[in-house]
Amino acid sequence: MKKPKFDPAWPESWKLSYQYDLEEVFDQPTSLGYCYAYARRMAETLRLVAEVAAPPAAILDVAAGAGNFSIRLAELGYSVTWNDLRADLVEYVRLKHDKGDIRFAPGNVFELGFESCFDVVLITEIIEHVAHPDDFLRKIGRMVKPGGHVVMTTPNGGYFRNPLPKFSECPDPSQFEAVQFKPNSDGHIFLLHEDEIPVLAEKAGLRVQAIRHATNFLTHGHVKTGLLLKVLPRAIVDGVEWMTQRLPGFLKRRLHTSMSVLLSKPA
Repeated sequence: MKKPKFDPAWPESWKLSYQYDLEEVFDQPTSLGYCYAYARRMAETLRLVAEVAAPPAAILDVAAGAGNFSIRLAELGYSVTWNDLRADLVEYVRLKHDKGDIRFAPGNVFELGFESCFDVVLITEIIEHVAHPDDFLRKIGRMVKPGGHVVMTTPNGGYFRNPLPKFSECPDPSQFEAVQFKPNSDGHIFLLHEDEIPVLAEKAGLRVQAIRHATNFLTHGHVKTGLLLKVLPRAIVDGVEWMTQRLPGFLKRRLHTSMSVLLSKPA
């Protein structure tokens, strides 16, 4: 991935994407917790894709933003389709794209005619921004080929610091339609809990293959541990993460901030 040279004349959307890229992929973090959490999510996503599809499988990256996941997958040899509502980001992604096959399909992904087109559809940090995650997942499932997969990452609703409601306990999700699709954590509506995912998957015609919890509060710098991250070697942080991921299920769900989910579509 190429690092673009900052230009003050860039559109504001490019400038904002560049600031995130400095944190996420170009090793200039202002928050180590954010940087570590992003790196773990990237690694887990690539691992799940590799478990179920070999290059040059067709991958759709939905709401891909600055395109870092798309670019990494293309570099690994996958045939990637980048999608986002923000068409202005296409040329920014091109600035970073160095090698591999990426096609660009900006716009509302549900209006692009992608019926049963992809071996894997990637939905990373998206479902928590929609008012109707059940409808969203059902539509995503239609884009997957029979025998294909959906790889989803989302904040873990079971995390002990989560203040947001469960989707399954909301009697009228339509009340949130006016505020959906807002970026960043300010736009989170529901945070899904592990026990909700099989129900949503079944309604979408999908099956749960794996649910993995990751990024404990130390890795993410929560509960005032951000100061510790400035002095702890990365190896120790990773070691603590390794240990908490091997705790019993209840503790894993309470101590980790994120979930990675692998769903399959019956052949």
